[in-house]
Amino acid sequence: MGIDEDVRHHLVVLIRKGSYDAGFSRTRPTQWEPTRVRNPEGSVDGFFTDETAWTLIADRLDQGEDVQVKVLDKPPGRKGYVMKIDIGSDVPRLYIKLELGSGRVWGRSFHYDRFSQGKY
Repeated sequence: MGIDEDVRHHLVVLIRKGSYDAGFSRTRPTQWEPTRVRNPEGSVDGFFTDETAWTLIADRLDQGEDVQVKVLDKPPGRKGYVMKIDIGSDVPRLYIKLELGSGRVWGRSFHYDRFSQGKY
């Protein structure tokens, strides 16, 4: 199931104003690893930072990137928003998962998509 356009807009607004977090907790496990993902647009060390990861997410949401809704296990029943995006021919596809809550966007996943790397 695809994302509702109002939800897409809400995600972008929150991200653009800096209302986001990616910290791990027992109720919100994360695999937030932008500093382990090569940034084909270039940066000082060649990898994403938290800031450039969030910018990429907001930009891709604005551009209409496909987003699928996923029911989360933790917290139970909450909705997650999943994007699998290509960022360049020399870099595996990214897996990004977000959660909306309490006026914030929670970054749950930002890493290479294991399926695009042929591990599964």
